[in-house]
Amino acid sequence: MKIFIAGPRAISSLNKNFEDRLYGIYEKNYAVLVGDANGVDKAVQKYFWNLNYSNVIIYASNGKVRNNLGQWPVESVQVSAKIKGFDFYAAKDKAMANSADYGFMLWNGESKGTLNNIINLLNENKRVLVFFSPKSSFICIDNFDKLDTLLCSCNDGTRILFDKLLKPAVSQTQMSLLERG
Repeated sequence: MKIFIAGPRAISSLNKNFEDRLYGIYEKNYAVLVGDANGVDKAVQKYFWNLNYSNVIIYASNGKVRNNLGQWPVESVQVSAKIKGFDFYAAKDKAMANSADYGFMLWNGESKGTLNNIINLLNENKRVLVFFSPKSSFICIDNFDKLDTLLCSCNDGTRILFDKLLKPAVSQTQMSLLERG
């Protein structure tokens, strides 16, 4: 089993409950797919590095690795030189969502990148376990209705972000799936 683990750059330390779930991944020797950003990516890397865990793959856009604490293998995701900013790093996240069997996200209810990861996993018909830090609770998301319910717990800015930037992409994906079916 391959688990895509991610969260915001704004969070640099992991909650004990989140770490307990990471330890379960370690015990089962699941493959960990993690990015190279500061914040949750780096904290997850540090956690597994401290366990001397080898079943980790670091994803990096164009192979330019910012953090690889355990000197794990790197999956280089090719991104056009024309792509910059959020979309540059979102390409590696999309690749992780494609490769993973399951997602495990630490989300503060604000991070656009983490929300985008949840949406990418759902678009791939993959379940996501979200540790929602504002409520210190785990929520299993396996469809867009459950994501909508989670978004009701978020601030207005996050709901507006979803409606303006991400919901059109979700709707387009759902429409194309309906057209195929």
